[in-house]
Parts: sequence; C-alpha cells; structure tokens
Amino acid sequence: MANPLLADTPGEIHLLLGNEAIVRGAVEAGIQVVTCYPGTPSSEVPDTFYRLSPEGKYYFEYSVNEKVAMEVASGATVSGAMTLCTMKHVGVNVAADPLLTLCYVGAPGGLILLSADDPGCHSSQNEQDNRIYARLAGMPVLEPASAQEAKNMARDGLLLSKKHGAPLLLRTTTRVNHLRGPVEFGPAPDPGKPEGFKRNPSKFVPIPAFARPMHLALMERMEALREEAEQSPYNTVSGQGDLGIVCSGISRAYVADALDNAGLAAKVSVLNLGFSNPLPERLCLDFLKSASKVLVVEELEPVVENELRVLAQKNGVEIEILGKDTLPRYGEFNVTMVENAIRELVGEEVLPACDCEMPELPTRPPNLCAGCPHRGTYYAARKVFGDDALYSSDIGCYTLGLLPPLKTADFLICMGSSISAGGGASKVNDKPVVAFIGDSTFFHSGLTGIANAVFNSHDVLVVVLDNRTTAMTGHQPHPGVDKTVIGENDHPLDIESAVRGLGVTEIRNVNPFNQKKTVAAFEELKEMKGVRVLIAKEPCPLYARRVYKKVSPQVAYVADTCNGRFECLDHLACPAMYKEGGKAAVNPILCNGCMLCLQVCGHIKAKKRGS
Repeated sequence: MANPLLADTPGEIHLLLGNEAIVRGAVEAGIQVVTCYPGTPSSEVPDTFYRLSPEGKYYFEYSVNEKVAMEVASGATVSGAMTLCTMKHVGVNVAADPLLTLCYVGAPGGLILLSADDPGCHSSQNEQDNRIYARLAGMPVLEPASAQEAKNMARDGLLLSKKHGAPLLLRTTTRVNHLRGPVEFGPAPDPGKPEGFKRNPSKFVPIPAFARPMHLALMERMEALREEAEQSPYNTVSGQGDLGIVCSGISRAYVADALDNAGLAAKVSVLNLGFSNPLPERLCLDFLKSASKVLVVEELEPVVENELRVLAQKNGVEIEILGKDTLPRYGEFNVTMVENAIRELVGEEVLPACDCEMPELPTRPPNLCAGCPHRGTYYAARKVFGDDALYSSDIGCYTLGLLPPLKTADFLICMGSSISAGGGASKVNDKPVVAFIGDSTFFHSGLTGIANAVFNSHDVLVVVLDNRTTAMTGHQPHPGVDKTVIGENDHPLDIESAVRGLGVTEIRNVNPFNQKKTVAAFEELKEMKGVRVLIAKEPCPLYARRVYKKVSPQVAYVADTCNGRFECLDHLACPAMYKEGGKAAVNPILCNGCMLCLQVCGHIKAKKRGS
C-alpha cells in the first residue's frame, strides 16, 4: 500500500506538519524532480521525499550545496520536468547566482523554490526576509499561513509556474513549516515523464544579446502574473469598516486570532495577501480607497508596506499607512503583539503587559550531545593551543563548541567560511589559526576554501570533524558517507583524497576518542606552517545507533576515590556527567560509552552496560 502522502485518495483528511503538507501538494501537482540542501526549518520536506523515494515516481537528490541544487533543478525544469528545490533562507544566498539568471531563462516544466525563512533566528545566523530576493529576481511569491494552504500553494504554485514558465518562490517561515493542521487531499495523478528539452538557444543561453530581450520577457511575465494575483483565491477581503488591515504570510493567522480574541472583527476590513508578489495593485488600490487608515502586518521587512505607500502616492490616495512604526522589524510576531497593534488602530486600550509571576526556569546552554566525537577533538585542541590560537568556526553541530570549557569558536560567518575566513585572519594575526569544519560542510563549500588557502599560501590548520553524516539538520547523507538510512552509498568520496588532490601534503587522521594520538597530531601540526589538515573521524553517536546499529557495551562510572575536584566536568562539560554529594557522577542512561572521560580523570572507570 502506498504511503498516504503518495496515494491518490482525494477527499481524505490527514493531520500533517506544514512541511509534510508541502510534499503532498507537490505530489498532487505531479512533481518529477526534487533537489535540496537540507536546512532547518525546511529539512522535513526533502527528508520526507527521501524517505518516500523508493516508492515515489520522482527523482530526488541531496545536492552538495544550495547553488548546485538550484543548478540541477534548472537543468531539470528547462528539460520539461516539474521541479521543486528546497532550502532554508540563508541557502538562497548560495543559490542566488543561478536563481537570478534562471528567472530570465524561465522554467518550462514549472519550478518552485521553497525558501524557509526563520524570523527570530531559531536555528539560523540571521533572519533575512527572502521576499526581497523575489523582488530582485522577478519571482511570484506565495505565502501560506496554514497546513492546508501549504499543500494547496505547493500544488497551485507548481502549476502556475509551469503555465507561465516562471520560477516561483514559496516563502514559508518556521511557524508554518513546523505547525500541524488538518489537510484535505486532492487527486494525486501519475506525473508521467518530463516533456523533454526543446532546443532554443535564444531562450536558454543568456549571452548579452539574448539576455536583454529575456529581461523584457521577464517583466512581461510578471505583469501577466499580476493579473493572476488580482484574481487569486489566496488574496481576499473580509470584514467592514473604514479601518483596514493588510497582512501576508503567517501574520494572517495572527491577525485572525487577534481579531477573534479582541472581538474587533466587525470593526475593521482585512486584506489577506497569500499571493503577495506581484502585488495585486487594483485589489490593493480599491482597499486603500475604502479605508481612512491602514495597518500593515508582516514579519521582518516592510516589503508590502512600502509597496502600498508607493501605490498610494502614485494614485493620489491620501491615507495614513501604519506598519513598522507600530510593529517591530525583527523577530517573530505573536497574537498579543498583533492584537495590541490593532487595538491602537481602532483607538481601544491596549492589553497590559503580563504581570504574573513566572518561576525562573533553569538555564540550558547549548551543548554537544553525550558521546559526541567533537568534544574529544575540541578538548585536544584546547590542550595543545589553549587561548593562544584563533579558532575559526563554521555552521553545524560543532558551533556548540562556542561556550566554556571548550571555547573553540572565535568567529563564524557562514557555511564553509571557517577555512577562508581563517586564512584571512592568518594573514593579519600573529597567533596560529585553527579552522573547524564538518564533513557535510566540507563538501558544501569547504573544497573551494582549501583550494584558495593552498593557492594563496595561507597559514591555517584545518580540522575536518567527520562524524559521517549531516548531523545538525537530521542525519541527511552527503558525498562522504558510506551508509544512509535507506541503504549504502555507492559512491562515497574520501576526504583525505580530496584534500590531497587540492595540494595539501600534511594530513593526519585520528579518532578523537583516542586522546593520546589526537593530542600528538595537534602538537605535530602546530609546529608546521602553511595549509595542513587534521581529519577527526568518528560517527555521530545518534547516527551510529540509528544506521550502524552501534551501541557501546560499556558505560562510565565514577569510582569512590573521586576527590570532588570536578576536573572532568570543568574540562569536558559532558551532559551525562553531574555533581552529586560533593562528587562527580555519571548518568548511565545518557552515557554513550565513548570513554573520553576515562582519559581525562583517573577516578572514572568503565563497566558493562546495565551492570
């Protein structure tokens, strides 16, 4: 029996994660190709496609980075395949080069780029608003506010993209990706085979002579799509009164709840924009003319607000437009925040700040998991370099080495930057530079950093933390893994061979749980100059348990001889260790049996698990 997300069962209702709803919508549209680079909050979309791929009628791949994912998707859609490309918001920065030109070239097979934005930086280094990318590139934008809309917009967006040959941005946010809601299914037709490539160099090869008319064609497509937005069922007006609210994305849900809570639905008119770019100007202009004052509710940048201001000015509409002077330009909204903005709009008293006394919760700083091999690598690095080195960090689990006692992250920019930024720092600092990068990140964008460092004679020690998976975003495979959750990787790439092929001659391989050898390797490489690489290889314990079925037969325990100096906790900060009765102790349930602590303190011993 087919998985419910793949089955042709129109009318059925399922409780789905927003990301799962997007998968179902793509299936209903007849999806043929899916590419991605995983990143929270988008990861469940490609992970679900990956899990279903043995029975799905589509091609799926985890690409090595977002640029490559976008390029593979581009080749598929110009060959007539209905295509979905997924990534988190900062991934669009990486994919921007092919994306902006693809908007000139077009998407004959239909293409959606899922940009999962992250207001509030729940799992990201910034909270950029990718609706601005859509304006820059010339892309229509759909913004769901519920699981049902996530499904419908994924389906309708792909069909709309194919109809107009225009790449489309499906802009979600963390709350939409991770909410759950009832979703009514539509038909799921057999996608059939892609239509195939139709040779037309003037359409698909953007040399300057062809690119200029392509730009004009792009603008014409966007005007045709504006007409689609004018008639779209995702753009609606409700309510009555001369006070108006314009909202887009998840803010539509906040507005609906706020009006219901405050009992103000009968006092205001609401323009909901689910198809937000191109702006449906006639619909918006009629709404502005019917109102005396308008509040624009949108998370992050004043994108719609500014477009409405321009629209009003161009058409001589005298109206007060409120937005970011009332609501913040950063972080997530909540219902109370939006309700108070609406109360101000209608002249009612705002809700007081909550004065209820909440008990202080214990702080829980981010920490590496018990048994994480990165802890062994960081402990060894600190033992050899201490504070005498600059530590260049990267995006991944290993960023959790930031806090004491490990303290191995001095600066961080983006995926793959540890090597390049570390090389730049080495040119203007006297201290040695140690750059940490994970195995998935190495294949994502570390290879070019290595090549640049070798070419420009940077003095940097690169530490590749190879835990055999893409750990932080959910254990997705990458080119270096030998085994995945659904089988073997037939073509694993060897990191050492890749590094050696890029011109690095000094390479060391260690198991970070062997502290003697790891410290010795750091000491040896510390005395060298130029680009040298240490590969610390040991599987993520969660991944090892899940894929390799590897569970240590031993756990650590603290002997009665413990003197209560707590050096083990102070140097390792392993979450399986704690203080009890003036001495250290080990939680056997949390202990992974890595035995790193035995090499740090002689009062810690090993015993058989369960004894």
